[in-house]
Amino acid sequence: MPQIPEKIHELTVGQLSARSGAAVSALHFYESKGLISSRRTSGNQRRYTRDTLRRVAFVRAAQRVGIPLATIREALAELPEERTPTHEDWARLSEAWRSELDERIKQLNRLRDHLTDCICGRVW
Repeated sequence: MPQIPEKIHELTVGQLSARSGAAVSALHFYESKGLISSRRTSGNQRRYTRDTLRRVAFVRAAQRVGIPLATIREALAELPEERTPTHEDWARLSEAWRSELDERIKQLNRLRDHLTDCICGRVW
């Protein structure tokens, strides 16, 4: 992972991509959905604050467990002054999402079992 000197407070989209592991197109998409934000330079280039790295990590972790982007956006909007999520924020939100994920897992298990029953019960 490329190191960014501490004195640099803003990142280009390429630097954010390299540091976060998210494709530039994904970062643009996240921005279009209101998950992250940037400012524009006089040359109309995006600049992201360093704390955007944590927001991107938060979004990607939530996506990996199947949380819809709209739900992620709502969670981020609840934070005071759109601040970066902390460890405590993640713990609180992940606990809130746990029952939803447990229910999805149960549904997937039922679907899997039903699929097996349907296939095994047929005579070809």
